[in-house]
Amino acid sequence: MSLDSLLAQRGFLIADGGMGTELFARGLQAGDAPERMNLDAPAKVQEVHQTYVDVGSDIFLTNSFGCTRLRLALHKLDDRVVELNEAAGRVGRTVADKAQREVLVAGSMGPTGELIAPLGGLEFVDAVSAFTEQATGLWRGGVDIIWIETMSSLHEVEAAVLGTRQVCDLPVAVTLSFDTAGRTMMGVTGTEAAEKLNDLGVAAMGANCGNNLVDTETALVEMQAVSNVAVISKANAGIPQWHGSELRYSGTPEVMAAHAARMRRSGVVIIGGCCGNTPAHLALVRSVLDGQVAVPEVRAVDVDTELPASTNAHKSRSERRERRGRRRR
Repeated sequence: MSLDSLLAQRGFLIADGGMGTELFARGLQAGDAPERMNLDAPAKVQEVHQTYVDVGSDIFLTNSFGCTRLRLALHKLDDRVVELNEAAGRVGRTVADKAQREVLVAGSMGPTGELIAPLGGLEFVDAVSAFTEQATGLWRGGVDIIWIETMSSLHEVEAAVLGTRQVCDLPVAVTLSFDTAGRTMMGVTGTEAAEKLNDLGVAAMGANCGNNLVDTETALVEMQAVSNVAVISKANAGIPQWHGSELRYSGTPEVMAAHAARMRRSGVVIIGGCCGNTPAHLALVRSVLDGQVAVPEVRAVDVDTELPASTNAHKSRSERRERRGRRRR
């Protein structure tokens, strides 16, 4: 079933949550390539996908966020791009095909980690080629959607969309990360993003990751006003904080479920979570949006004020870029 058909049937769709923290809980070591687990430990990746399906996700993203040759080169895996992406798709396909309801597999494609010329050394044609190679593997692996995520540059978004269309005619979803005052690291507003994505003919658009819920929601309201297609919210669960030796995100399931309810009321029709969102977060989101439990009484800013304002306000551009370049947590 297509994305549009499933949306028409169900009215709204629940996406999955974070991948990285779930893989760390299953043996991924710091500095390792998460995508390698698609070959070395596929059962553990399947377990993550299955957990999200079990709590009600209608769409889940493959374990392929950093699976371009440019990112895989950091792990000396750049000669295995198609193999790793195909494995990611097949791992996801195995879970979706045995589900008791229709579930869509979205092939995750994250940023290359490089700036495209003239701002950086990556030529546009080479960016297109890298995304073409990744899309080839995902398409062979049987994904239903190509899901381009955590982008900050519309130039890179265009390269990813063009690269995908060199390979297949699968529907394409695109989400950008809005960091400060409702803009991406490259200064793109929700309105500007939606206008460009309308021109590119994507099937869905929205926001994921992000520095806080307020900026994400600001961008989503702008996108909703301009978009010709389904709008996606896949926000971070607040701010990562150290509790002793354990890193936890400040956004509780209640905070994220309240965010989901606000976004649903605004017209957003695909809702999930990014970094810090666990199956418990998505289970409560599902229950709230299905009307099984009341919307939690929390404010959008509750999750963003748990650290001093100066801590949030003075994040450098390089710190934000580094955070977005990591695997979805």
